[in-house]
Amino acid sequence: MTQQAFIITGALFGMLAIIFGAFGAHALKKTLSEDQLKSFETGVKYQMYHAIVLLILGFNQEFSTSAMYWCFIIGIVLFSFSIYGLILSDAKGKKLRFLGPITPIGGLLFVAGWLQIILHTIQSL
Repeated sequence: MTQQAFIITGALFGMLAIIFGAFGAHALKKTLSEDQLKSFETGVKYQMYHAIVLLILGFNQEFSTSAMYWCFIIGIVLFSFSIYGLILSDAKGKKLRFLGPITPIGGLLFVAGWLQIILHTIQSL
Protein backbone atom coordinates (compact mmCIF):
# COMPACT_ATOMS: atom_id res chain seq x y z
CA MET A 1 0.00 0.00 0.00
CA THR A 2 1.16 3.49 -0.72
CA GLN A 3 1.55 6.25 1.81
CA GLN A 4 -1.27 8.13 0.07
CA ALA A 5 -3.64 5.14 0.40
CA PHE A 6 -3.11 4.99 4.17
CA ILE A 7 -3.54 8.75 4.59
CA ILE A 8 -6.54 9.17 2.27
CA THR A 9 -8.34 6.14 3.70
CA GLY A 10 -7.56 7.17 7.28
CA ALA A 11 -8.77 10.72 6.62
CA LEU A 12 -11.93 9.44 4.90
CA PHE A 13 -12.82 7.13 7.79
CA GLY A 14 -11.97 9.90 10.28
CA MET A 15 -14.23 12.34 8.46
CA LEU A 16 -17.05 9.77 8.33
CA ALA A 17 -16.62 9.10 12.07
CA ILE A 18 -17.21 12.80 12.75
CA ILE A 19 -20.27 12.83 10.49
CA PHE A 20 -21.69 9.62 11.99
CA GLY A 21 -20.94 10.84 15.52
CA ALA A 22 -22.79 14.10 14.91
CA PHE A 23 -25.64 12.22 13.26
CA GLY A 24 -25.91 9.91 16.27
CA ALA A 25 -25.67 12.71 18.81
CA HIS A 26 -28.23 14.93 17.14
CA ALA A 27 -30.48 13.22 14.61
CA LEU A 28 -30.71 9.85 16.36
CA LYS A 29 -30.84 11.07 19.95
CA LYS A 30 -34.64 11.10 19.99
CA THR A 31 -34.99 7.90 17.95
CA LEU A 32 -32.57 5.54 19.70
CA SER A 33 -32.70 4.16 23.21
CA GLU A 34 -29.81 4.93 25.54
CA ASP A 35 -28.33 1.44 24.97
CA GLN A 36 -28.66 1.77 21.21
CA LEU A 37 -27.01 5.18 21.29
CA LYS A 38 -24.10 3.78 23.36
CA SER A 39 -23.63 0.97 20.84
CA PHE A 40 -23.71 3.44 17.95
CA GLU A 41 -21.10 5.56 19.75
CA THR A 42 -18.91 2.46 20.20
CA GLY A 43 -18.90 1.97 16.43
CA VAL A 44 -17.95 5.62 15.93
CA LYS A 45 -15.16 5.47 18.52
CA TYR A 46 -13.56 2.34 17.10
CA GLN A 47 -13.83 3.77 13.61
CA MET A 48 -12.05 6.96 14.70
CA TYR A 49 -9.37 5.10 16.66
CA HIS A 50 -8.47 3.03 13.65
CA ALA A 51 -8.69 5.98 11.25
CA ILE A 52 -6.04 7.66 13.39
CA VAL A 53 -3.92 4.50 13.30
CA LEU A 54 -4.14 4.49 9.50
CA LEU A 55 -2.96 8.11 9.41
CA ILE A 56 -0.05 7.37 11.73
CA LEU A 57 0.95 4.36 9.64
CA GLY A 58 0.64 6.48 6.49
CA PHE A 59 3.08 9.00 7.86
CA ASN A 60 5.44 6.14 8.81
CA GLN A 61 5.36 4.33 5.48
CA GLU A 62 8.61 2.45 6.04
CA PHE A 63 6.95 0.80 9.03
CA SER A 64 3.50 0.00 7.62
CA THR A 65 2.50 -3.04 5.58
CA SER A 66 -0.40 -4.01 3.34
CA ALA A 67 -1.51 -6.55 5.95
CA MET A 68 -1.91 -3.77 8.51
CA TYR A 69 -3.82 -1.64 6.02
CA TRP A 70 -6.29 -4.34 5.05
CA CYS A 71 -6.82 -5.56 8.61
CA PHE A 72 -7.79 -2.06 9.74
CA ILE A 73 -9.86 -1.19 6.64
CA ILE A 74 -11.88 -4.40 6.61
CA GLY A 75 -12.04 -4.30 10.42
CA ILE A 76 -13.65 -0.84 10.33
CA VAL A 77 -16.17 -1.90 7.71
CA LEU A 78 -17.12 -5.15 9.43
CA PHE A 79 -17.03 -3.87 13.01
CA SER A 80 -18.29 -0.30 12.93
CA PHE A 81 -20.56 -0.49 9.91
CA SER A 82 -22.22 -3.69 11.15
CA ILE A 83 -22.96 -1.91 14.44
CA TYR A 84 -24.47 1.03 12.53
CA GLY A 85 -26.59 -1.37 10.49
CA LEU A 86 -27.73 -3.33 13.54
CA ILE A 87 -28.70 -0.23 15.50
CA LEU A 88 -30.42 1.62 12.67
CA SER A 89 -32.33 -1.46 11.49
CA ASP A 90 -33.38 -2.22 15.08
CA ALA A 91 -34.63 1.36 15.46
CA LYS A 92 -36.77 0.81 12.34
CA GLY A 93 -38.19 -2.41 13.83
CA LYS A 94 -36.49 -4.70 11.31
CA LYS A 95 -33.21 -5.70 12.95
CA LEU A 96 -30.76 -7.18 10.45
CA ARG A 97 -29.67 -10.05 12.68
CA PHE A 98 -27.22 -11.45 10.13
CA LEU A 99 -24.97 -8.47 10.94
CA GLY A 100 -24.51 -9.65 14.55
CA PRO A 101 -21.89 -12.32 13.77
CA ILE A 102 -20.04 -9.93 11.44
CA THR A 103 -19.13 -7.48 14.22
CA PRO A 104 -16.73 -9.82 16.07
CA ILE A 105 -14.99 -10.70 12.78
CA GLY A 106 -14.23 -7.00 12.41
CA GLY A 107 -12.92 -6.97 15.97
CA LEU A 108 -10.65 -9.91 15.20
CA LEU A 109 -9.29 -8.03 12.21
CA PHE A 110 -8.52 -5.07 14.48
CA VAL A 111 -6.62 -7.46 16.76
CA ALA A 112 -4.79 -8.89 13.73
CA GLY A 113 -3.80 -5.39 12.62
CA TRP A 114 -2.41 -4.55 16.05
CA LEU A 115 -0.61 -7.92 16.10
CA GLN A 116 0.97 -7.01 12.76
CA ILE A 117 2.30 -3.83 14.35
CA ILE A 118 3.75 -5.80 17.29
CA LEU A 119 5.36 -8.43 15.05
CA HIS A 120 6.76 -5.84 12.66
CA THR A 121 8.25 -3.94 15.61
CA ILE A 122 9.84 -7.10 17.04
CA GLN A 123 11.32 -7.98 13.63
CA SER A 124 12.78 -4.47 13.40
CA LEU A 125 14.75 -4.85 16.64
